[in-house]
Amino acid sequence: MCKKILVTGFEPFGGETINPSWEAVQRLPDEIGSYRLTKLQIPVEYEKAADLVAERASFCKADVILCVGQAGGRSGVTPEAIGINLRDATAPDNAGLLQQNIPVIPGGPAAYFATAPVRDMVKAIQAENISASLSLSAGAYVCNDVLYTLLHRYHGTNTKVGFIHVPYLPKQAKEGVPSLSLEKIVIALTAAISAMK
Repeated sequence: MCKKILVTGFEPFGGETINPSWEAVQRLPDEIGSYRLTKLQIPVEYEKAADLVAERASFCKADVILCVGQAGGRSGVTPEAIGINLRDATAPDNAGLLQQNIPVIPGGPAAYFATAPVRDMVKAIQAENISASLSLSAGAYVCNDVLYTLLHRYHGTNTKVGFIHVPYLPKQAKEGVPSLSLEKIVIALTAAISAMK
């Protein structure tokens, strides 16, 4: 029986014209292993992004939600282990909202651990000879906002939630800044999804 996974990528932000997360997600095949994929581009906006993901997940009855975001400066693909209950950024989101020292969910737990098999995902990506490691910080911007909100919403349910950060594409990276080709990011995400049972 085919399971369902919702895979999301973000629109561009921070003055960029592309976002490697969505560029890669939209190039994924429609089926990987035992999973049928639904793909969704989401805005770089607090609250709205997570709400759109949850709405689509409910509509397509997703067994797994895997969100992908850009982490400029990282050299490898990094599944996130933890979402924290904090919005704290130096730049506004794409709607112009600047959030600093504000909880994602007032009164919510300080953090949640990802429920997707993040360590297995790291191993699967590494098996493709692509740099990958487990990250213990998804930051405190919209990526973390989405991760924490979804982990809070689906806490105690059978729906698994995970988040993967990917590096800049070569055409985005300034001299000396790490990057990864779009082809390798697609391979990495495919491997990560294949690691889910």
